[in-house]
Amino acid sequence: MITIGLTGGSGAGKGAVGKVLEEFKIPCIDTDAVYRDVISPGSPCILELKEYFGGSIITESGELDRAALSDIVFKPGAGDKLAALNRITHKYILRECGKMLAMYSESGYDMAVIDAPQLYESGFDAQCAYVIAVIADKEIRIKRIMERDGISREQAERRIDAQRNDEFFESRADFVIYNNGSVNMLREQVAETLSTIVDPDGNDREAYGTSSYTGFNPYFM
Repeated sequence: MITIGLTGGSGAGKGAVGKVLEEFKIPCIDTDAVYRDVISPGSPCILELKEYFGGSIITESGELDRAALSDIVFKPGAGDKLAALNRITHKYILRECGKMLAMYSESGYDMAVIDAPQLYESGFDAQCAYVIAVIADKEIRIKRIMERDGISREQAERRIDAQRNDEFFESRADFVIYNNGSVNMLREQVAETLSTIVDPDGNDREAYGTSSYTGFNPYFM
């Protein structure tokens, strides 16, 4: 089974790309959703986070206060704390993603996608045959983050500034999708990318174990 990494900065629109991939019958594992599962109250992950960052990041009901944690790790000069957050959470997330990939492979899928903002930092890119980076203009990303998370412009800009820049993603990815336009434009880019992955040379599908793959049809739209 081909494993594809999907990555990019906050607000770039990876989720939108993931939805298009699912339209093409390709399962997409959202590591943000996996993250929410591994930080459930009383989980080993949340207990380890509490031990490192203190009880202030835990609500009275035992849930992770993501806003409080964000204020800590995205504060200027707090790179060591962000690194600690990633170090703790990545091992739990990758463990669950591995289980899900195994399940998809056993179910007969020939391709699956990992939507991971921290793809490179976690080291999971080494397990991906291809990496797709999603890029969008900064102003568009700011608006998306503000609307999605209900935070101020200053907080959204601080979050973006704490992450890798576009050049980092573009220089390391096998494919780049620019998510500044309409959904139809996005579908066209995804279809073109998948066409290359599925059949890069016109006769290379068996090299990647996809000789039986029939789920993707770039022209079904």
